[in-house]
Amino acid sequence: MTIISNDNDSDGKKLEKKLLHRAIEPKETDLDRSLDKSLRPKNLNDYIGQTQLKNTLLISINAAQQRNESVDHLLLYGPPGLGKTTLAIIIANEMGVNIRISSAPALERPRDIVGILMGMKDSEVLFIDEIHRLNKVTEEILYPAMEDYKLDRTTGKGQSAKILRIPIPKFTLIGATTRAGALSGPLRDRFGIVHRLEFYSNEDLACIIKRAAGILNVNITEDGCLAIASRARCTPRIANRLLKRVRDYAQVHNQKIIDSEVANKSLELLQVDKFGLEIVDRELLQLMIEKHNGGPVGLETLAAALGEDPRTIEDVYEPYLLQAGFLNRTPRGRTVSPYAYKHLGYDSKPFQQSLF
Repeated sequence: MTIISNDNDSDGKKLEKKLLHRAIEPKETDLDRSLDKSLRPKNLNDYIGQTQLKNTLLISINAAQQRNESVDHLLLYGPPGLGKTTLAIIIANEMGVNIRISSAPALERPRDIVGILMGMKDSEVLFIDEIHRLNKVTEEILYPAMEDYKLDRTTGKGQSAKILRIPIPKFTLIGATTRAGALSGPLRDRFGIVHRLEFYSNEDLACIIKRAAGILNVNITEDGCLAIASRARCTPRIANRLLKRVRDYAQVHNQKIIDSEVANKSLELLQVDKFGLEIVDRELLQLMIEKHNGGPVGLETLAAALGEDPRTIEDVYEPYLLQAGFLNRTPRGRTVSPYAYKHLGYDSKPFQQSLF
């Protein structure tokens, strides 16, 4: 398969600051990206978690292979980091075909998507990340391509204009999005298979960490895996990222084996608490408690106060805070739960205001 894509104490403190900076740095390094590729499972047997989705995909893949056809178009949605891109690569592997990887913002001009579709071969997979961000023209080009495997091209001008339907090979479009509700109805209805990826259990994350540790040649105990998993926000991408940061800590401190003690010490240094909350998560909750009496607070207000983009809060921070029960959404805005008050050490208070 081919993937196509566009003093001693002071010294110790300096090392700790470097580790902390690497943990919270928003941009991935080239090394991290290369490691992420190697950590991706290559087939469904190696893919851990999402059992119901795997079973459904296995049936669809086997049926398509028996009919000698391409897999039906597939839409994967859910919070970031749960394995949507990995699943697309696995599907291409299982079908024994190439995969072309792109993202919606990269397909700004109609000729971008037309060039990709014209270059597709029979049964190949086209993966479009953040597909809800496709512009209207590009989206409308996809409609006949997905349904009839044809491209509509206009030739000539004025009264002499003609529409030509150009056949293209049958392919599989896999779309991934963190905001399924932002997809237009006509585009969403053209996907034959639609699946939501769920958050992972700590047990599944521990298995993912153990597998990744084997690939990275890291000695880690079972309780070390669980210690990292419990702070990984139910997300494999974060689990692998934390494993690499814990590995750095263990290497600098000459720890040959990562157990729960080493894992907890390193993650406390990285300011990741026992529930996986990081600095920005706690700042968001503390801001709501101290400045807004626990809410309700509007998304734009939170974004302005934190200096973050509203979509970053909505797509990156909120899903886990909602899942873990620290945050509530109401028609009037976001509110902090009593559970968050307790976790952050505040005196919990009942909400007096109506939520509606």
